[in-house]
Amino acid sequence: MCGTNLTGREQLAAHPPTGTTVAPHALHERVDRLASEVAGQVVDWRHHLHRHPELSNREVETARMVAEHLSALSLDEVRTGIAGHGVIGVLRGGDEGENVAALRADMDALPMKEESGVDFASDVVDTDYPGGPLPVAHTCGHDCHTAMLMGAASVLTEVRDQLPGTVLFVFQPAEEGPPIDEDGGARAMEASGALDDPAPTMVFGMHVTPFPKGVVGYRVGNQYGASVLMRITIDGKGVHGSTPWSGIDPMPPAADIIAAMGQIYRQLPGYDPLAITIGHLEDHGRFNVIGDSVQLFGTIRCSVEPDMDDACQRVRRTAENIATAYGATATVEFLQHVPAVHNTEPWINATLPTIEHVVGADHLVQAPPGLGYDDVSVFVNRYGGTYLQLGAQDSELHDDGTITPIPGGRGIVMNHNPAFYAEDSILQTGVRLHTNVAVDHLTGQLAPGR
Repeated sequence: MCGTNLTGREQLAAHPPTGTTVAPHALHERVDRLASEVAGQVVDWRHHLHRHPELSNREVETARMVAEHLSALSLDEVRTGIAGHGVIGVLRGGDEGENVAALRADMDALPMKEESGVDFASDVVDTDYPGGPLPVAHTCGHDCHTAMLMGAASVLTEVRDQLPGTVLFVFQPAEEGPPIDEDGGARAMEASGALDDPAPTMVFGMHVTPFPKGVVGYRVGNQYGASVLMRITIDGKGVHGSTPWSGIDPMPPAADIIAAMGQIYRQLPGYDPLAITIGHLEDHGRFNVIGDSVQLFGTIRCSVEPDMDDACQRVRRTAENIATAYGATATVEFLQHVPAVHNTEPWINATLPTIEHVVGADHLVQAPPGLGYDDVSVFVNRYGGTYLQLGAQDSELHDDGTITPIPGGRGIVMNHNPAFYAEDSILQTGVRLHTNVAVDHLTGQLAPGR
């Protein structure tokens, strides 16, 4: 997940109990028991993955670990090398059924130095990654996602004879975005045709968040916004720093472009949130050299997708005109488009009874929207399904919908923060969510309008 939607100002809305219960099925008790039995192994996997994080499009050892585990389970198929290092396990149930549940986890880490303080913290540095050497850490929780889905594969394999349909275990690389000149992520997996046969009838994904441990958040509508990566290249004319009049300095227009990005939101209707951020700058000068060019890298986030084209046009016009005013030129590129994560009401309504069974109605909340992104949206938008948030921190939910740190706990730390943490105790809940969603979808209990 690139970004999060919890700042301390939003309130979580209470979950109105559905009044609908999942029909008892022998598989529920069995998968819950098996999830308990595999819990220790899931924690071990998570710790190993956390100690050995890998950046987007470089998930070599992570993918190998996943593939070896799936192969050991004797699945019907284990597909590897998808969109780089993606892995898909195919489990065909013993009973006839047409439904196909795709359970998805992302695998990549972030270029950050970890400050979580756990005894399994990462000290990995990637010396070969573009822009490196870079410290690497699982500061978004994808180690949890991968371990939980590995556990779900173990559980569902044990009950395969009773499953009326097929389960796809989808381990996705590069959710955080591949290097700017590479392809990757969910869109590349989808384009490869890896999910074409059998095609999912439902996709389920979730993300660990700073919500209280074991609390599940959901939202009807856009949970996360649409996103695009932007690269703005300002070209001037390099010259010695003592004679700036002899060249065209690209740094002043770059500075003005950065400042102007913070004003573009005022040119768009204020009803729906958006964010335009420049997060990185690269130049080719030094203290006494004016370089030929400067590159700015940033992101545009829109809570409603129709605003994206308008925002992009205004960014391009602003950058080009500012550069022209300085005698320079600006080239603006929009890359790595990610659609909004959208939960439809029929799919949420179909999923809620299953989630209530797993965590209880008192551990369900309606989450506010946010401008983070998760490219699981590529799968959910095409095949249908549900995306949830799983609380993983020492926080507590109050009656008014606010969340505060538990006294004496580790506090509330956002995803993508060097000190981000997720408690091991929630991993079993994640396994149960995956397995119960799969069971209920394959048995026909979890489907819109059933």
